[in-house]
Amino acid sequence: MGYRVVVAGATGNVGREMLNILSERHFPVDEITVLASRRSLGTEVSFGDRTLKTKDLDTFDFTGWDIALFAVGSEATKQYAPKAAKAGCVVIDNSSLYRYDADVPLIVPEVNPEAIHGYARKNIIANPNCSTAQMVVALKPLHDRATIKRVVVSTYQSVSGAGKEGIDELWDQTKSIYNPTDNKPPRKFQKQIAFNVIPQIDVFMDSGDTKEEWKMMVETKKIVDPKIKVTATCVRVPVFVGHSESINIEFEEHLDEDEAREILREAPGVMVIDKREDGGYVSPVECVGDFATFISRIRQDSTIDNGLNLWCVSDNLRKGAALNAVQIAELLGREVLKKG
Repeated sequence: MGYRVVVAGATGNVGREMLNILSERHFPVDEITVLASRRSLGTEVSFGDRTLKTKDLDTFDFTGWDIALFAVGSEATKQYAPKAAKAGCVVIDNSSLYRYDADVPLIVPEVNPEAIHGYARKNIIANPNCSTAQMVVALKPLHDRATIKRVVVSTYQSVSGAGKEGIDELWDQTKSIYNPTDNKPPRKFQKQIAFNVIPQIDVFMDSGDTKEEWKMMVETKKIVDPKIKVTATCVRVPVFVGHSESINIEFEEHLDEDEAREILREAPGVMVIDKREDGGYVSPVECVGDFATFISRIRQDSTIDNGLNLWCVSDNLRKGAALNAVQIAELLGREVLKKG
């Protein structure tokens, strides 16, 4: 017997990717249904070799369904996730709505799988921010060895993190650069994204940090260790898919770069490609469609005691969103539901 699975927001980038990954990883699905808003009602989406038609999220009855993967944004999640949870369906939410709720576990399965048992308090599990998810996969095994004091991270985040509108804006603006009569002013982003970088993701807070930067700080503490100090600068770059991060780590004790490299080679979910030669690292275009978080450029930071630098790249639609949600579902099945 397998699971009865719901994918809410199945017509969006992340929802479609959830369906792809459920199929690719042979998740034990007994029955699956796909939900969307009324304006997308009846839209067809693929699940393996099957074609599914979306049903209305507004009228759907979650009673009798085991797991609901939500990719609908915070406002819709606020309305529908409690209904699903109350009906006995465990919600795995990709929005930011529940990430900072003390009664909702925030999980990256390679990092804090033990948190899964906290799901029962609200029948909801939160998926972390895309930039946080890939970073903590790299941090956790190093933290276990040498205890991280402080992290300084600069991100290079692709436009797919802003959804289909972000992808379309980069595509349209790039074309318009070569056509002087076709002006495409910014709509989704604050400034031109084509051939440019924008040091703002989400809104500004009173501290001067953007909300994306704040998310990385708070989520890392909740997932890995509340004692870790994190400072982030999050930047949108003209890349379609794949987030990159330059991460500087300060440890409590010395960790040699060679040992760090070996630790990461053995870490779950991590692929180390680190050759000190031209092209001996991974760039975002090479990580698209892959499950792994890639680590390159591992090297000592001689400007501080016990410091390391590394370069971290991952497909943000996968590990940053859909893959992590499916991995949570797999963990929930193994540890709690035990049907598959």
